[in-house]
Amino acid sequence: MVAKAEVMAAGDNPRFVVTNLPAEGFRGEDRQRFRAARLYEEIYCGRGEMENVLKQQTLDLSADRHSTHQLGSNQLRLWLATLAYLLLERLRSVGLRGSELARATVGTIRTRLLKVAARVTVSVRRVWVRLSSADPLQALYQRCARQLGGVAAGAT
Repeated sequence: MVAKAEVMAAGDNPRFVVTNLPAEGFRGEDRQRFRAARLYEEIYCGRGEMENVLKQQTLDLSADRHSTHQLGSNQLRLWLATLAYLLLERLRSVGLRGSELARATVGTIRTRLLKVAARVTVSVRRVWVRLSSADPLQALYQRCARQLGGVAAGAT
């Protein structure tokens, strides 16, 4: 059993993890695998983080919406929601690194960064997206574009 007790300004925050994983009996590096701190911080908290990812997919990207009776079309919708999550996660971890949205949820990134008014102009060679000059997140867009451009330049 692993117990963690925190006393915060908002009140007590006790947590317990009960497991049947062996505490001893492993050789070398495996012996450290199930130590209490590691069990709580990596395995238990990692499980909670995965639940948060699933919650972001279902609430922010409508991954749980199955609007047809066909398995294939519902599966495609789930794949597209998963792809959208992966793209927004990469945007957050690379493009928004070091900004106020670096730890934001997918829904916050969608509403604050992507759901903005823009003028789209299509020419023969380019697609121009012009944002409003009054947008309060202009500097963040520029920083994000620079960071993503640096990654793209390094990949070629």
